[in-house]
Amino acid sequence: MAKSNSFNKREIEKNKQQKRKEKQQRREERKNNPTNSFEDMIAYVDANGVITDTPPDVTAREKIDIEDIVISTPKKDEEEETALRGRVEFFNADKGYGFIKQIGSVNKYFFHISSAPATIAEGNAVTFELERGPKGMNAVNIAFED
Repeated sequence: MAKSNSFNKREIEKNKQQKRKEKQQRREERKNNPTNSFEDMIAYVDANGVITDTPPDVTAREKIDIEDIVISTPKKDEEEETALRGRVEFFNADKGYGFIKQIGSVNKYFFHISSAPATIAEGNAVTFELERGPKGMNAVNIAFED
């Protein structure tokens, strides 16, 4: 025989009402007896970055001079950049661009004829510098190697 669904529905509804009633009682208790004061909610961070409820020891503070605080990044020393060495691997004179393969590396860099000597050709040994372009690093200031 099948069980009656109405009995289960009544029990479920009764449990729901009981839970609502308990929740309302807890809410009333919290309202009438507030245990959280502002002092209870304050948290402190110790020297190791751990959150604690005890305030830090004021006597153990380190004295820091305001002149010792550096806000900016250190400036680069004015050094002349060393030119990289490479060989022209590909050059299209009609379109005015090519690629230089760096010696001692597998890196290849794009260059435009405007930053190279007019007589440049494939196989020439060159020195160059790098500059960031829209699609990656580009070779600029290209000169024939001595």
